[in-house]
Amino acid sequence: MIKNSLPETELKTSDFYYELPKELIAQTPVTPRDSSRLLVIKKDGEIEHKHFYDIIDYLNPEDTLVINDSRVIPARIWGEKVRDGEGFVSAPSKIETLLLKQLKNNEWEVLLRPAKKIKIGGKIKFEKTLVATVLDVIEDGNRIVKFEYDESIYSNIFEVLEKIGSMPLPPYITEKLEDQERYQTVYARENGSAAAPTAGLHFTPELLDKIKEKGVAVVPVMLHVGLGTFRPVKADKITDHIMHAEYISVSKESADIINERRAKGGRIIAVGTTSCRTLESASDENGKILETSDNTGIFIYPGYKFKAVDTLITNFHLPESTLLMLVSALRGKEKIMEAYKTAVDEKYRFFSFGDAMLIE
Repeated sequence: MIKNSLPETELKTSDFYYELPKELIAQTPVTPRDSSRLLVIKKDGEIEHKHFYDIIDYLNPEDTLVINDSRVIPARIWGEKVRDGEGFVSAPSKIETLLLKQLKNNEWEVLLRPAKKIKIGGKIKFEKTLVATVLDVIEDGNRIVKFEYDESIYSNIFEVLEKIGSMPLPPYITEKLEDQERYQTVYARENGSAAAPTAGLHFTPELLDKIKEKGVAVVPVMLHVGLGTFRPVKADKITDHIMHAEYISVSKESADIINERRAKGGRIIAVGTTSCRTLESASDENGKILETSDNTGIFIYPGYKFKAVDTLITNFHLPESTLLMLVSALRGKEKIMEAYKTAVDEKYRFFSFGDAMLIE
C-alpha cells in the first residue's frame, strides 16, 4: 500500500475549523451542472469570482486535465437479520448496510447499523434477492461480509445493487435526490465508489468538448472513493490521524500522456482531491507518473511537497477534514482559510452539491 512520509507538524485539527451557516450547505445540485459558481485563487493570491463554465479561460492548450472516472454504486441497502430456524424478524430489526470496498469476488467491507445485532456467522437478507453472511469484524468496527445471489439472474452484485440499492448521499444532504445520475460525473465509468468525486460533478459533456477543442488533454485515472476520506479527524494533532486505504489505478496510456505533456511545459490539473491523491501516490520522486494498481493511504497536509499536481479544481470541504488539510497543503493554510471566509461571506454553496474552487 502506498503511504507518504511527511515531516512532523505542530498543526492541530482545530486549526482547520471555520464557521459555516447551515443554509450554505447545498442540498440539491444546480442545473445545468456548469452554472455553479467558481472561486479562483490566482498564483499571486488574488481571488476572482466566476462561474464554472469560465474554467476554460484558466486552462492552457498544453495542460492536462486529470479526472477520476470511478462510478458511485447504489451502495446503501436495507435488510433483515436471519434468525436461525425462525425465518426473519419483523421490521423494527431492519439492518442498514453500506458497501464500502470490494475485497475479492463477492466479499466486501461494509458498515452495518446497528452493528451489534449481527455477530460473526450472522446473516442478513435483502428483499428476497440477496443474502450477506458476516465473516469477520475488523479493527474500526466495520464488517467483512460475503454476498450470495442467484447467479442465473444476475451476472454480478452491481446488477443486484442497481435493483435494490440507493445512492449513499452524505448525511448533511437531507433532501431527496430526484435524479440519481446527478450524483455521478458525466464521465463515470467503473463501479466501485461509496461517494462521488464531487469536483467532477460540475462538468458537462459540452464543456468537456470545448476544453478538448482548446487543446487540453482530458485524461482519466481512478480512485474508488471510500468513506474514510470523509470521516472526521478525531485526533487533536493531525499527524496522529490514520487514513483508510482506497484503491487506485493509473493506466500506462494515461501515465504516458501526462508525462509527455508535462515534459513539454504543460500543467497537471487535478479535478478533485481524489485525482490529486491518485497522482501523488502514483508519481516517483521526480514527479513522473507510473502505471499503478494499488491501495493508497496517502495523507496530504501542510508540509507536503507536491510532486505531480500543479493546479487543483475542488469543492468546498467540511471543517477539520483531511480534504481541507490537503487543499491547505497546496497553497498554504492561511490563504485557504482566508478564501473559505470569503466564500462564506459571499454565500457560496458548500460541500458535495456546492460550488467549486480553482487553485492555480
